[in-house]
Amino acid sequence: MQPSLLDALPALVVIDLQKGIVEGPKAHPVEGVVANAVALVESFRSLGLPVVLVNVAAMAPGRTDFDYGGDEEDDDDTQDWLELLPELGVRPSDLRVTKTNWGAFTNSTLHAQLQERGVTQVVLAGINTQIGVETTARTAYELGYNVLLATDAMTSFDATAHDHSVTRIFPRLGQNTTTADLLALLATRPA
Repeated sequence: MQPSLLDALPALVVIDLQKGIVEGPKAHPVEGVVANAVALVESFRSLGLPVVLVNVAAMAPGRTDFDYGGDEEDDDDTQDWLELLPELGVRPSDLRVTKTNWGAFTNSTLHAQLQERGVTQVVLAGINTQIGVETTARTAYELGYNVLLATDAMTSFDATAHDHSVTRIFPRLGQNTTTADLLALLATRPA
């Protein structure tokens, strides 16, 4: 990765690394995806760069044919389902977004918070690639952010959909990278 791929003030946006989303089969081992996302979170924090942790609390209100299931959950199970993974080590300095749509920008204050901080680039990681990550990437691109996608810090329940997003959609919205390349680039920045 070339140094010019990282803006002076990027923000890391981690999508839906929460207990209810990481459960179940995924295209790539969740442990590796989570480890990569955590490494990025720690690096961004160590440099004083914004970290945004996003979780999803509900579905968008529109009707679909897709059965999301889980309508019979009790309140305790629902609360556990919403919790961000403890590996993320949530800190008071993190920006938190709870969304009810696929993307982190829709019906949230995320754009305003990033603009207040002078952020010009979002670095994305998380689950599910073609849903929450891609929708957030699309909106970020439309809002004028430079978009950088850590493709080994994301996965999906559907390998074909994940690969389609990474190879066909993401190159039109921004730039793909790996966690290792991004960490190496971040390591060259002054703390």
